[in-house]
Amino acid sequence: MARNGVDRFALVLVIIGALNWLSVGLFQYDVVAALFGGTGALVSRIIYSLVGIGGLYSISLLFRNYEDVRD
Repeated sequence: MARNGVDRFALVLVIIGALNWLSVGLFQYDVVAALFGGTGALVSRIIYSLVGIGGLYSISLLFRNYEDVRD
Protein backbone atom coordinates (compact mmCIF):
# COMPACT_ATOMS: atom_id res chain seq x y z
CA MET A 1 0.00 0.00 0.00
CA ALA A 2 1.70 3.16 -1.21
CA ARG A 3 1.32 6.31 0.85
CA ASN A 4 2.26 9.80 -0.18
CA GLY A 5 3.81 12.43 2.07
CA VAL A 6 0.50 14.02 3.01
CA ASP A 7 -0.91 10.63 4.06
CA ARG A 8 2.09 9.98 6.27
CA PHE A 9 2.00 13.47 7.81
CA ALA A 10 -1.72 13.11 8.57
CA LEU A 11 -1.14 9.73 10.20
CA VAL A 12 1.70 11.15 12.32
CA LEU A 13 -0.64 13.94 13.49
CA VAL A 14 -3.36 11.42 14.33
CA ILE A 15 -0.87 9.32 16.30
CA ILE A 16 0.31 12.40 18.23
CA GLY A 17 -3.30 13.25 19.03
CA ALA A 18 -4.04 9.68 20.11
CA LEU A 19 -1.03 9.61 22.42
CA ASN A 20 -2.06 12.95 23.91
CA TRP A 21 -5.59 11.65 24.54
CA LEU A 22 -4.13 8.51 26.09
CA SER A 23 -2.13 10.60 28.54
CA VAL A 24 -5.24 12.66 29.33
CA GLY A 25 -7.30 9.53 29.88
CA LEU A 26 -4.81 7.64 31.99
CA PHE A 27 -2.99 10.40 33.84
CA GLN A 28 -5.18 13.52 33.45
CA TYR A 29 -2.13 15.18 31.87
CA ASP A 30 -2.38 17.09 28.59
CA VAL A 31 1.11 16.92 27.06
CA VAL A 32 0.41 19.54 24.38
CA ALA A 33 -0.93 22.02 26.91
CA ALA A 34 1.97 21.37 29.27
CA LEU A 35 4.58 21.91 26.55
CA PHE A 36 3.05 24.96 24.92
CA GLY A 37 1.51 27.04 27.71
CA GLY A 38 -1.98 25.71 28.33
CA THR A 39 -4.96 24.77 26.23
CA GLY A 40 -5.72 28.38 25.33
CA ALA A 41 -2.23 29.26 24.12
CA LEU A 42 -1.96 30.02 20.42
CA VAL A 43 0.61 27.29 19.73
CA SER A 44 -1.49 24.69 21.54
CA ARG A 45 -4.58 25.69 19.58
CA ILE A 46 -2.63 25.44 16.32
CA ILE A 47 -1.42 21.94 17.24
CA TYR A 48 -4.92 20.85 18.25
CA SER A 49 -6.24 22.22 14.95
CA LEU A 50 -3.56 20.44 12.91
CA VAL A 51 -4.31 17.17 14.69
CA GLY A 52 -8.02 17.64 13.97
CA ILE A 53 -7.40 18.41 10.30
CA GLY A 54 -5.10 15.38 10.10
CA GLY A 55 -7.88 13.25 11.58
CA LEU A 56 -10.42 14.54 9.08
CA TYR A 57 -8.02 13.94 6.21
CA SER A 58 -7.30 10.43 7.50
CA ILE A 59 -10.96 9.52 7.04
CA SER A 60 -10.24 9.50 3.30
CA LEU A 61 -7.71 6.71 3.87
CA LEU A 62 -10.55 4.38 4.81
CA PHE A 63 -12.18 4.73 1.41
CA ARG A 64 -9.18 4.54 -0.92
CA ASN A 65 -8.40 1.61 -3.12
CA TYR A 66 -4.69 0.94 -3.49
CA GLU A 67 -3.29 -1.34 -6.12
CA ASP A 68 -0.97 -3.98 -4.76
CA VAL A 69 2.25 -3.40 -6.68
CA ARG A 70 4.91 -6.07 -6.29
CA ASP A 71 8.27 -6.11 -8.04
